[in-house]
Amino acid sequence: MTSQPTPQTLPALGTHPASGSLPSRAETREQLAKASYDLLVIGGGILGISTAWHAAQSGLRVALVDAGDFAGATSSASSKLLHGGLRYLQTGAVKLVAENHFERRAVSRQVAPHLANPLTFYLPVYKGGPHGAAKLGAGVFAYSALSAFGDGVGHLLSPARAAQDVPELRTDNLKAVAVYGDDQMNDARMALMTVRAAVEAGAVVLNHAEVTGLRFTRGRVTGADLRDRLTGEEFGANARLVLNATGPWVDHLRRMEDPGAAPSIRLSKGAHLVLKRTFPWKAALATPIDKYRITFALPWEDMLLLGTTDEAYEGDPGDVAVTESDIAQILDEAAFSVRDRQLRRDLMTYAFAGLRVLPGGPGDTAKAKRETVVTEGRGGMLSVAGGKWTTFRHIGRTVLKKLEELPGHPLGDDFEPVSSLPRKLPLPGIANPRAVAHRLLVDRPAPGPRMAADTARHLATHYGSLAFDIARLANENPALAERVHPEAPEIWAQVVWARDHEWAQTPDDVLRRRTTLTVRGLATDEVRARVQDLLDRK
Repeated sequence: MTSQPTPQTLPALGTHPASGSLPSRAETREQLAKASYDLLVIGGGILGISTAWHAAQSGLRVALVDAGDFAGATSSASSKLLHGGLRYLQTGAVKLVAENHFERRAVSRQVAPHLANPLTFYLPVYKGGPHGAAKLGAGVFAYSALSAFGDGVGHLLSPARAAQDVPELRTDNLKAVAVYGDDQMNDARMALMTVRAAVEAGAVVLNHAEVTGLRFTRGRVTGADLRDRLTGEEFGANARLVLNATGPWVDHLRRMEDPGAAPSIRLSKGAHLVLKRTFPWKAALATPIDKYRITFALPWEDMLLLGTTDEAYEGDPGDVAVTESDIAQILDEAAFSVRDRQLRRDLMTYAFAGLRVLPGGPGDTAKAKRETVVTEGRGGMLSVAGGKWTTFRHIGRTVLKKLEELPGHPLGDDFEPVSSLPRKLPLPGIANPRAVAHRLLVDRPAPGPRMAADTARHLATHYGSLAFDIARLANENPALAERVHPEAPEIWAQVVWARDHEWAQTPDDVLRRRTTLTVRGLATDEVRARVQDLLDRK
């Protein structure tokens, strides 16, 4: 078992931030309070982050704040997929699937190949199931055609061949397996790299900064009053235009602008479970439950991700949680295609839930399109919510174009229009992750030990070329090269990096979103205490 640094060795990790680290929270608060911005984005989910990134690229002065952590809610509680949306073919949305595929390929091939990886999907066709083999075979062929066959040709596979790749596949009454390709990611890491891209383009960002009220000038929203949730410090930010991108809380902020504002959205809860794997999986399972719904069993971060649910949610967004009925439903639905030994409750390491933001109106949430809702309030605040993770770049560009076209041009004209921005600007750290992992393994520090293979792969696929900076921290201080927990690939250098370069302020910021310790069920009290100690040293 790998040893861990004791609290007595932690001072050797360094009290002072690493060189080139971020400004302090006090410096950022002062900057937000003193400057005047073109655009203030409220909400640090992927929609707000993407808009801030594109707006900063265009030359606008941009500020982004969030009451919690970046991607702290639904944006880190997704199914971790970049996908075209196979189920949309069921409703005839061929153009939508093609557009989704374009964005998926752009992100996974040109924008962030270091943060995304291809994943083969198997759709099992069981006797008595909602779809026949011929229909699903034709469906996956059409799906791959809309992706220009960039992931191979969708086809049918024999049950015996599929069971070789997925040992826990239930083969009773299995008639055939349809095959197609999509992509997978760690959503929290993708969001954080996009925050970094926005900052590198000039945006000023602050997490854990709650909006306590909106500022008005002659009836128009021109900023926000803010409170630092970590220190209690109150301050504010002024802007020519305010964008409400608070996701499930979008109507809460709209009512700050106009107490009589009618609801614009409805919410749907999606829950997921994370389990230890009993065997390696070479493909994911996407099992049809009914005409519209699919349940996923996805190999992810050396574990298995199951889900998701889709039910209307009317409570406080801050109270969303996985219930016992959610767990039972997910395990019951997974059991259609996964063997019981893989679905034991003692294998569960984590459960999480997020809220989908859907257009307001009646109807089954499972059938609702994942559309982006844009509304303008009587105070001129633009509110935007909804959409899909896969199309986060497209949504950011669409929102920016909407801002450009607002009556009266509140942003002015002294900036680059979205149409002139680079179409596939890469995220920071772009590199071939296999090459990065190889370099990390062969570049052994003298006289230090060689990095473990699983740590090298983890760093390469979560940071890209920035992994070399983390390795440098570990090489300079052997205590930082130690694992945070013996059963996880993460090392202490990542905690220091998260603190000094990725806006991590709390143990949850580090353990849940900047690393995988929480989802692996390894965020023990001891680990949390040591992480807190490191955070306190900045």
